[in-house]
Parts: sequence; structure tokens; C-alpha cells
Amino acid sequence: MSRAEMRRGARLSVVQALYEMEVGGRGVNEAMAEFEAFWIGKEVEEIELPKAEIAFFRDLLGGVVREQRLVDRTVDDLLAKGWPLKRVEAVVRAVLRAGAYELAFRKDVPARAVISEYVAVARAFYDGEEIGMVNAVLDKMAREFRADEFDVPAA
Repeated sequence: MSRAEMRRGARLSVVQALYEMEVGGRGVNEAMAEFEAFWIGKEVEEIELPKAEIAFFRDLLGGVVREQRLVDRTVDDLLAKGWPLKRVEAVVRAVLRAGAYELAFRKDVPARAVISEYVAVARAFYDGEEIGMVNAVLDKMAREFRADEFDVPAA
């Protein structure tokens, strides 16, 4: 497996872990241990999680939890007025949180790649308007946090 595929697996696992933490009331250490032991690279309850870059998985999951106030405030500011993050469906919320963390704190990953990857993760769960919302929110955030990556020099 390529590094890109291993990172995609990590992102998918992070989103699933964030969802499980929210609905199951688990803490980050418990979720991390459970996913590493029983989920990543395995099929559980008809959900198949691919192999993943474990260090990347740990950084993303731990980072989202550690920086959740900032991440949530940032996503809230970019969502449509009257539609706060807490009203967004739990899996979409997990996708947006993970993508926001990566855009804000993982400058080693190009912004366009982050957006593309989380749109792909959203497609693993949805086939409707949720995908467009993920794309739009992360694109706005990327242009705000990483404007230099979107600046086009004058011809």
C-alpha cells in the first residue's frame, strides 16, 4: 500500500473513531486503543476499515480532541447562519472536525489534498448534499487558513 492509501485509511478511521466517541461516550485513549486493536485493517459490523498509517491516525484523532474548541468554533463560523455544527449530522461533524484540524495544524499536507481526501471520506458514507457541504466548508477554511496556497501570481 502506498503512503497516500495508508493516510486515507487513517482519515477514514479517525472519522469513524470520532463518530464512535461521540455516540458511545468513549474517551480518546480508549477509542485509539480500540481502533488500533480491532478496527484498522479489519472488517467489523460490515464496515471495512483499510490499513492505516498509525502515527498519522494518532496525530489526527488526538489533535481533533485536543483542539476541539478551536476546530468547532472555526467550523461553526463557516457553516450557514442558523445551522451550527451541533445541528449537523454526527458523521458529517466528524469529517468536518478532522478536515479542519488537518488544515489548521498539518501544514505538511497540501490544502487541496486535505479537501480532496475528506470529500472522498464523505463519499464513503454519503451520496448526497453532505459531500458538497464538506467540500464547501473545507474549501472556505483552506482559503482562510492557507491563502498562500491559493494565491495565483499575476501573469
